[in-house]
Amino acid sequence: MKALLSILMMIASPVLWAADKPASAPAPLTITGNVLEVKEVETYTYLRLKTKEGETWAAVGKTSVKKGAKITIENVMFVDNFESRSLKKTFKTIAFGTLAGTGPGASAPKTNTNMSMSHPGNAKPMDTAEIRVAKAVGANAWTVAEINTKATELKDKPVVVRGKVVKYNPGIMGKNWLHLQDGSGTSAANTNDILVTTAVEAKLGAVVTVKGIVRTDKDFGSGYSYKVIIEDASIHM
Repeated sequence: MKALLSILMMIASPVLWAADKPASAPAPLTITGNVLEVKEVETYTYLRLKTKEGETWAAVGKTSVKKGAKITIENVMFVDNFESRSLKKTFKTIAFGTLAGTGPGASAPKTNTNMSMSHPGNAKPMDTAEIRVAKAVGANAWTVAEINTKATELKDKPVVVRGKVVKYNPGIMGKNWLHLQDGSGTSAANTNDILVTTAVEAKLGAVVTVKGIVRTDKDFGSGYSYKVIIEDASIHM
């Protein structure tokens, strides 16, 4: 798990998987190279690439890539000593990212799965125009905007929030990452979106009620830090 902390595919809403903007966003990295080897597992595609810097392994959401194809992987983050249980293999270094689809032999991913962390640019969120979701009821119920603006007050406390899943990245660091919006707040103030981590599966576009703990100033390394995030959440439809 330590190696995974250097990752995002985050979370979060969109996300895989936290607002949709990290407090400090590094410049996105890309890798371009020729595919030397392809290994498929249920959800992901592992690729051994020959780049101008040398050979490297990379992992993207499951897709169809032919050996010999020249591809580009975007939003790259490197992880050391990553263990793939599916392949029963530990990679000394591996690049997580999204397939750009450049070059012959590469095609767009077949699923919405994303191996990279849940941050802007990794997984395309759904159209969030005209989202209007009623506020959750009962104890500890807040809107998305309220959680963002009252983060200091709510730190390490349980909250309940109801919203629409506008971004979803499963299976990152052993969690699913999703972004929720309910129509409150504004994108300009970064108060209209909240990132949630959970062991429960969710569906893009679903309206859900989330119960979890507010954390603030969460740093996952490699420059990906979030001012507000809801962790260890349960999800109710």
